[in-house]
Order: sequence, then structure tokens, then C-alpha cells
Amino acid sequence: MKADRWKRYGVVVVLSLFCALFLWIGRFNQQPVFQNNGELRALSQGSEDLSFVALTFNISWGSDKVQEILKQLEAHQVQATFFLSGSWAERHPDIVKDIHEGKHEIGMMGYDYESYLEMKPEQVSQDLNKAKEAFEKLGFEDVKWIRPPHGHIDKEVLKRIDEAGLQAVQWSINPRDWENPGTNQIIDQVMNKGSKGDIILMHASDSVKQTPKALKVILPGLKQKGLEFVSISELVSGSETKTTQVN
Repeated sequence: MKADRWKRYGVVVVLSLFCALFLWIGRFNQQPVFQNNGELRALSQGSEDLSFVALTFNISWGSDKVQEILKQLEAHQVQATFFLSGSWAERHPDIVKDIHEGKHEIGMMGYDYESYLEMKPEQVSQDLNKAKEAFEKLGFEDVKWIRPPHGHIDKEVLKRIDEAGLQAVQWSINPRDWENPGTNQIIDQVMNKGSKGDIILMHASDSVKQTPKALKVILPGLKQKGLEFVSISELVSGSETKTTQVN
């Protein structure tokens, strides 16, 4: 009896060690997603092996267009990731709450939404920390994704982002909807290029006049192409992703 009991204990211990080792290896294998030969990279696209696509929206000013976009996402049961500047989030906590309650992921764009390439390295760190504090006060302590203001980034900025415990996210499709090039042009840019693993950059600031209408076609259209809308976190956890080298 004692021998059988010890055997059972031994099996449990071995399985526990195996699970711990598996989790540790999993964490180690995720590191190259944002590094290549020790060099930090920005995430630009997910895996082409899965039918995932990440729809992302930037907001740095205004509050008139967000609700229209949220309604479209809800109507088509689409999950997105919203990148918000910290100062905007502080001014519009109710909208941030609406985004969160809509089951969308929240990322940041720093605090003041000023180009990090025009700041000194220590100023970049200060802006990142100020943004983190702003989101923490709003109840979002686990924000981990950042889209650098204006998409401006270099190796020093990536280093500061990494030191702040954040991950940089860029995009693979940009229909330049903030320029209001025409609803059909926005639709064509996304529908013609959209494929597995893409990160789509769109906006929900007041500058966009045609984006809500374009979404009426884009959201069901990409679904018809067999694509599934997921958050950035789900895109990354799905499998190996692609990164952008920064000079």
C-alpha cells in the first residue's frame, strides 16, 4: 500500500515539474516575437497560418466619432483594439469605459501624443510613465501595448518602451482614413489587401468623416473572406508573429 501511495505521489510530482517546465519554455519561446538576435522590434503583423486579423483604432482627440464606430463594431460582433493617448483617456473616462465594456482591448499612445523622435530619451520615459499612471488611475493596470505617437520610432524609443514594460505595435495595412480619401477608397484599401495576420490601422478621432460608413462594408466583408477579428493579445498568442526592424 505504501509503495503504491509513493508511486502516485511520484507521478504527481513529475507531472507538476513537467507542467512548470512547459510553461517556462513557453515564456522563453515568446521572446523572439519582439526580438531578433537580441534586437528589439515592433510588432507589425500576426501569423499567416491563422485566419486572424486585428482591427485597431487610434484616438488622440475628439469624442464625436467614437460612439458611431463602437455601434458598428457591436452590430457586427467585432472585437478591436483601441490605442488611446493618456491625456485623451483622462478627459473621456466614460468613453474609455464604453470601449472596455464593449469587450475591446485597450492600448496606449503615450500621454501627450507628441512624437518620441522629437524628445530626449528621458522625456520619452517620463511620457510613458505618465501615461501608465493615467491608465492605472482609470482602473487599467494591465495595459501592455503601445503604438508610438504618429508611428514614429527608432531603436532608442524601443529601448525606452521595453524598459517601461510595454510592447510596441505598428501595422501592416493603413488606409489613411484620417485624410478622408473617400469611403470607397478606404474600403478598397482594406478589402483588397486584408489577409491572414494583418494589423489594420484606423482612427476614431474626430478627423475621420468616412470611417464609420466604410466599416459597414469592411466588417462583414473581411468575415466573408474567412477572417476572424481578434485583439492584439489574441493575435500574438495565436502563434508566431512578424516584427518590423527599426533603424
